[in-house]
Parts: sequence; structure tokens; C-alpha cells
Amino acid sequence: MQKTLTARQPFIFHTTVRSHGWWQLVPFHYMETTGLLTYILRLSSGKVVDLHIREAPGGVSVETATLTQSEHDELICLITWMLDLDRDLTAFYAVARREPKLAHVEQKACGRVLRSPTFFEDVVRTILTTNTLWAATKRMTTNLVDQFGESLETDASQKAFPTPDRLAATTEAQLRAETRLGYRAPYILELAQRESSGELNLEAYKTSNLPTLQMRKELMKIKGIGAYAAANLLMLLGRSDFIPLDSWALKMVSHEWYDGQPVTPAQVEAAFEKWAEFKGLAYWFWNWSYTGS
Repeated sequence: MQKTLTARQPFIFHTTVRSHGWWQLVPFHYMETTGLLTYILRLSSGKVVDLHIREAPGGVSVETATLTQSEHDELICLITWMLDLDRDLTAFYAVARREPKLAHVEQKACGRVLRSPTFFEDVVRTILTTNTLWAATKRMTTNLVDQFGESLETDASQKAFPTPDRLAATTEAQLRAETRLGYRAPYILELAQRESSGELNLEAYKTSNLPTLQMRKELMKIKGIGAYAAANLLMLLGRSDFIPLDSWALKMVSHEWYDGQPVTPAQVEAAFEKWAEFKGLAYWFWNWSYTGS
């Protein structure tokens, strides 16, 4: 099956894919030289398919296996969500034009953020980024997929991200010792069990009408989700009222406005306060002066 999907303009595929680090985490794989993004997807029917996504005039083209009509419809919804194809960034671009440090965002079509097909997957990925190095996040994600993901029929080495049901059936001991999630193991296990049992419905968060402050409170009720992780997840939900405040944010703001002197989280917040509901986007796509390590 091959399908072309239209994106609200302006849209640049590479900008969206490279918006943050998800493209480096399996089952995503991005080949920058060819502009091909692949992803192994498990549909709700249980079919596991290999997606090949490229930029196309006006949007993206998607190639995958032959699907039923219901599988096709589900796939279109998921791709639209993953690449945020229908996002209207007009208001953000209007305010960004007044800031030299954001002068590039409209030309480069910045503002969309690459997302997983399910919000459950995004929550798990985000928990795996907390209090660790990026290399460890990549390793833990690979372990989860390798050990608990369902395989393509045509290639057993290619696996989808594990479902809540599959992770709910494992144990904390296995997630600690074999998957090497460390202290995150009970958080991932409880999240999967709550989602699997129906106690939690993370997919509903995608279309929730809750005010952002209330949504943040709901996210922070999930074990393993603190202020940084909640802000990151809000960005993935299209809500940019908060900054994903971590050590990198402290360092960048320190060098941007305080001559490299230590800064507090409050000073980071204050630096972007005027951007209001676009605070997270302004921070995420800021043209930072500091380029050191």
C-alpha cells in the first residue's frame, strides 16, 4: 500500500523528524542521507507492519503492507498524529517574527514535534529519559522492544514497541535485571498494568479538553512523571505552556543571559515568561548562542 498525506503548510519533513531525539529510538529509524523514516507499527488488529515514510509534495508518502479498510483508516490517523500533519502554527509564527532568536522557525517550519503512535509509548519513552544519559535511554528502549515487542512476519528481528498488555504481564524483577530499567521498572510496570486494565486511558489525553494546568496535574499523578517529564509530555500533546526544565536548560540559559553563571529553575522560567502559551516552543526552538558541551 502507498498513500500520500497532506500536511498543513509550512511543513518540512526533516524538521519534524529531527525536532527531538525520538528518531534515534527504536522502532524508529531515520536515514538522513535518503530522508527515509521507518517505524515498526503494531495495529489494533494485531498486524505488525513496517512503515516507510518520506517527504512528498505537500506532505508525506507512506508505504506499507496491504491493509484492510479499518487498518488503513487507523494507519492514516496514526501517521497524522505522529507527524502532527494538521497542526496550525500561524499564531506561534506571528509572535516569533518579532524575535531574532526565533527568526528561523517559520522558514524551517519548526513547531511540530515527532510523536509515537500511542501516548502510552510516549509516556514510557519519557520516563526512560529521566535522570540518565541519552545512551542509557537508547539502550533501555532497545531492550524493551527486543524483549517484549511483536515481530514482523517477514523479519523476526524487526519488532514493534511493546503493548501495555505485554508489559503488564512481566515482572518488576525482569524489568530491573534483564531489561535494565533500574528504578524505572516499577513505574513502567504500574503504568502498563493501569493502562491494560482500563484504569487509565492515555489515548484519551490526545483529544482531552482539560485545561493545560489540569492536564499537567493529571500527568504528574503517574509515577515517574515529575515537572520535567510532564512538560515534555505536554509538548507532545501540542501544549507548550511549560518548559521541560532539566540540566541542559539550566546550562543554556546560564550562557545565554548570565555569562555562564549558575542559574535557578525560576530564572529559566522567567527568561521565557513573555511567550505565555508558546513558552515551550520558544525554548525548544531558540537559536542558542552557546554551542559548547
